[in-house]
Amino acid sequence: MPAGRLWVHQCQLTLADFLVEIHDTHHPIASSLYYDYQKPEARRRAEDFRENRLPKYLAYFENLLPSGSRGGLAGARLCYADLSLFQVVEGLGYALPKAMAKTKSRYLKLHALHNRVAARPRIKAYLASERRIPFNEQGIFRHYPELDI
Repeated sequence: MPAGRLWVHQCQLTLADFLVEIHDTHHPIASSLYYDYQKPEARRRAEDFRENRLPKYLAYFENLLPSGSRGGLAGARLCYADLSLFQVVEGLGYALPKAMAKTKSRYLKLHALHNRVAARPRIKAYLASERRIPFNEQGIFRHYPELDI
């Protein structure tokens, strides 16, 4: 079904846009500059992200998820965009734990999808394994406490 594949691809591309904005919270001027050289700008960018962009993206994906369903973005079966959405929510929980804690009661379907993906037996085993690289200050999702006020 080509339309279904295109829909999932569109969701994936939107997640890629979201990742760029997440990255830019700690590198708002240039990715070639160290975070320490752009801290004041990063604080301003992160504040705008937390107040405006984060809710916009989370609401977008929340509204795409079916009500009362155990499915994902493409219907009853989980797809690769659901896995990507899981990783984004997981990463944001690391990078901005205070901001994400505030979203749990507002974006119930999104957090339910995150929990369903994490509970899948093979994913659960991977998440608990030594193969999974923990979040750190070298990846897209970085935890700088001063950006998560």
